[in-house]
Amino acid sequence: MSYRGRFAPSPTGHLHAGSLLAALASYLDARHAGGAWLLRVEDIDPPREAPGSAAAILQALGALGLHADAPVLYQSQRHAAYQAALDTLIAKDLAFPCWCSRSDLAPHGGIHRDGHCVRQRDGSRQPAWRLRVPDVTVEFVDRLQGPQREDLRQTVGDFVLKRADGFWAYQLACVVDDAAQGITDVVRGRDLLDSTARQIFLQRCLALPTPRYLHLPLLTDTTGRKLSKSQGDALGQAPPHTQLVTALHLLGQTVPEPAACVDTLLAQAVANFDASALPTNDRRLAATLAPVPRHASSS
Repeated sequence: MSYRGRFAPSPTGHLHAGSLLAALASYLDARHAGGAWLLRVEDIDPPREAPGSAAAILQALGALGLHADAPVLYQSQRHAAYQAALDTLIAKDLAFPCWCSRSDLAPHGGIHRDGHCVRQRDGSRQPAWRLRVPDVTVEFVDRLQGPQREDLRQTVGDFVLKRADGFWAYQLACVVDDAAQGITDVVRGRDLLDSTARQIFLQRCLALPTPRYLHLPLLTDTTGRKLSKSQGDALGQAPPHTQLVTALHLLGQTVPEPAACVDTLLAQAVANFDASALPTNDRRLAATLAPVPRHASSS
């Protein structure tokens, strides 16, 4: 199957430098392999979303020359697909309703491991839906981080597929949409590495293909704090060309010739892309990609 990569930001704020590294690395990896690069907006958690941020992220990516090969997929328009996946799991007796509260799970470290709800059915409110996780160890090889192994029942237990408030959980939506978009390779930040075993197990439960994974080290601010869209860490005011050059260096890549425009720069970067040169340790933020001040506009 031809390479199909993607970048899937959540609209919780404006694009920041860490997101740019993930977007650029996934773009270069796809283009260097002669494959397609897609965009997906993961807008399934309205309470966390910042108004206008989805459009702002897409506009920023366009200014950086990072254009997708297909129309953007919005998860907010995919509820029927997620319900169909949940119905499949229910029919296989792999998912169950759960009325347990956080206080119910507190004595167990916040982890649900019973395979069924330990509370009586509460008709006054909607349940969450959980995946029944048996004693299973998921192993995979990350292209950058190397061999990974996780005992799912011990580390995460019966994880949520649909929340009690009616919103879909990230794990289910991500797995369903990666399959729907035909994604073969996922390049994203290391903060999502601990989600991968859950997603692989869920793919197996739904008989969906498993992509290859590459998890990049995180980009932090000068104090070592992980950047966050929701914390207002928008990209600084440097021109797109400068931002791309700095991002390439942070990714361990080189740009051998001065480029007059963004498109030329990206073409050179694609031709010279070397996945083996990607850094494995977290990187501190460069001044040219520094976030705008918190009191300043990030529009």
